[in-house]
Amino acid sequence: MRIRTRRVVAGLVALGVVAGSAGQAGASGGAPGRVAAAIWEASLEGVHGVSPDVTVRQIARVSVGGAGIRVRFGNPFGNAPVVIKEAWAGRTVAPGAARLVLGSNRQLTFRGRKSVAIAPGQSVVSDSAAVTVRAQEDVAVSVYAPGSPVNDHTFPPFAYDPPASYIGTGGNTASSTSDAGFPGYPVIPGNSSSTAAGYHPGQTWWMDLVSADVPAAKGTLVTLGDSITDGYNAYGPPGQRWTDVLADRLDELPAPARVAVANAGISGNTVSVQPNPYDPTGQCCGPPAPQRLERDVLSVPGVRTVLLLEGTNDIGGGDNAPPASAAQVIDAMKGIAQRVHARHLRIVASTILPMCNPAGSAKEETRLAVNAWIRGTDVFDETLDFDAVLRDPADPTVMIADLRNDCYHPNAAGDQLLGRSIPLPAILG
Repeated sequence: MRIRTRRVVAGLVALGVVAGSAGQAGASGGAPGRVAAAIWEASLEGVHGVSPDVTVRQIARVSVGGAGIRVRFGNPFGNAPVVIKEAWAGRTVAPGAARLVLGSNRQLTFRGRKSVAIAPGQSVVSDSAAVTVRAQEDVAVSVYAPGSPVNDHTFPPFAYDPPASYIGTGGNTASSTSDAGFPGYPVIPGNSSSTAAGYHPGQTWWMDLVSADVPAAKGTLVTLGDSITDGYNAYGPPGQRWTDVLADRLDELPAPARVAVANAGISGNTVSVQPNPYDPTGQCCGPPAPQRLERDVLSVPGVRTVLLLEGTNDIGGGDNAPPASAAQVIDAMKGIAQRVHARHLRIVASTILPMCNPAGSAKEETRLAVNAWIRGTDVFDETLDFDAVLRDPADPTVMIADLRNDCYHPNAAGDQLLGRSIPLPAILG
């Protein structure tokens, strides 16, 4: 048994600084004594159609600053190669904009080559590009890969808050700093997989990681979760996912003490290996967490700590899979923790939020059993009690009305409270 200090934590806390050793190295490169680290993530969830003869300009808001940018592109679900003919990375002139700062756009290369073919089931990481970004600044990654299977990430986010993409009007415009070929209208909902020209909030193609050779952080926290982590339906002010609120708090720390936040949430995801409850095609919600753990978590450059928030979809069930038992959810979480610890990384887990299942119902009893186990186990290095933060004291089967969007999802005010409730020492180690 691993010997460690473990705490159950909930509620608002003051900012704190905790020193720690350097994390595991990920991508090659970086300055001596510095560990390359992921500074943005959006996990790929399925393949939806084929790219037309257009350029897609994707907007990624990094959680910390860094220099020497690398981008990872993947083809995990395609049955044909993704052929990137050209890809560029630059900085936007304003948050969420398609127009780039003059002189900032840099062509991405792959082992010195300007194009690359990604075989089905594979991914590639670009060479380091001379791009420097500040915390909460947008990186625009423009990709021209006509005829390639579109491996994507989609969810309905806040209207003009990245991640997002602009799908161009046609041809290769990846090198252009202008936004003329990237119309902002129509606005196409991020939860619809579309290849139409326009602005697509919440949709990105092929790219799932942005890392920095020299990050302004000691490593990366990866948040592994479902729609609650993805930010699904967290509408309203202040307009941030809880992971973004957490990133803002971490940015107030000195660079050697902070970690970047990489969001590996996928709407509809499950923590246990089973058919997806909502999607018989297996293309909406990503592989179950154990099957994507290596790709979306363990292979992330600079990862130090994993924050696990899953189980809602397993317990809820759907037309394509029955509700999971407590034992099924707990066994899956144990397996994930074991694999994370085998890499000498930390794992923090949160309790499952209320789901509007009546008191005494089978689903609510399962949720309570899983939460009781999470609060009492020593499997995790730390435990967060998100359930205690958002549940309604008058009816603990539901979230507080002013903090929820629907039965499963907090609104933006609920997300803000979650992001502010996390004691920083719990994730910094």
